[in-house]
Amino acid sequence: MADTLRQVSFERLANSSYEVKNARGGSIRVGSGGEDTDFTPVELLLAAIGTCSAIDVDVVVSRRAEPTEFSAVVKGDKIRDADEGNRMQNLAIEFTVHFPEGEDGDKAREALPRAVKMSHDRLCTVSRTVELGTPVTTTVND
Repeated sequence: MADTLRQVSFERLANSSYEVKNARGGSIRVGSGGEDTDFTPVELLLAAIGTCSAIDVDVVVSRRAEPTEFSAVVKGDKIRDADEGNRMQNLAIEFTVHFPEGEDGDKAREALPRAVKMSHDRLCTVSRTVELGTPVTTTVND
């Protein structure tokens, strides 16, 4: 049976400031978006959506040619809705990807739109989860 469980844990550092850790020892600080440089949860959501898709795309196009530029902007509007609660809408990833001139670069440029579509439609676990909507349960342990 495949190991499907993914998890992170976090501990409070101060009011609205946390250190998130993964099982491999990586960590990142997350905060409420005050005066420091910590990522906010919404920024992490945007980063997760964008980098998940970027990895899918990068794997496909880099087989053909190494990009000379590979960047993206991920954005959306945070809204407050009295009826349905706070959430993000208008989520979008804008890729900027360039390849060298030549046959390999041409092959990569040709594969790019297909790779982006495949990531969006099927491969990116993060954006697929957001788009399809997945219930989140919360509990309090003693």
